[in-house]
Amino acid sequence: MGKLIVIEGLDGCGKSTQLALVPEKLSELGFDSKVIAFPDYEDPSSTLVRMYLGGEFGDKPDSVNAYAASLFYAVDRYASYKRHWSDYYNNGGIVVSGRYVESNAYHQMAKLPDDKWEEYLGWLYETEYERTAIPRPDMVIFLDMPLEVASKMMTSRYKGDESKRDIHEKDKEYLAKCRAAASFAAKKCGWNIIDCSKNGEPRTIEDISNEIMSFVKSIL
Repeated sequence: MGKLIVIEGLDGCGKSTQLALVPEKLSELGFDSKVIAFPDYEDPSSTLVRMYLGGEFGDKPDSVNAYAASLFYAVDRYASYKRHWSDYYNNGGIVVSGRYVESNAYHQMAKLPDDKWEEYLGWLYETEYERTAIPRPDMVIFLDMPLEVASKMMTSRYKGDESKRDIHEKDKEYLAKCRAAASFAAKKCGWNIIDCSKNGEPRTIEDISNEIMSFVKSIL
């Protein structure tokens, strides 16, 4: 059995940049690794996710209820595991994932009343980790970025073309709920949280990367 390290965070937190750096730094330490990311937009398994995020089931995040949307993502993860990385992982490989089951724990949980969050988390983890039996992470690292800073980073990413944002990225109220849900799930499930901003500005890429690696090294 290998190791599974999950990098989580709301859109605009610099997750993709950090995801690319982890295998480089693992290599410097003498470890091989494999990077995966969800949703897997290049694979047919993400069709329902792409339809949902593209607004084909409605133009608001809650147009699809938390449980139905969670299953769209669960199918994508299961297909990815069975087809692309199960052998590598089961033979002792280190897998670094950009998003995983934990993304549902805040993106979908945010659609529910606060008093239903714990019930949803129980359902989610049983469905994916017990029923479909994909691997549990050895470590979850959540990159926490204030929404106003993250929004500026997304505007830069899309070169000012706001039409490129998906239905999650467009809804600021929903994103605020997601951040609150992530804080709840992190405390409940023992995630490692990294504060990615200082004085209203993003911390440097290298600074955040060093903190990520301090957590990663602890499980190698």
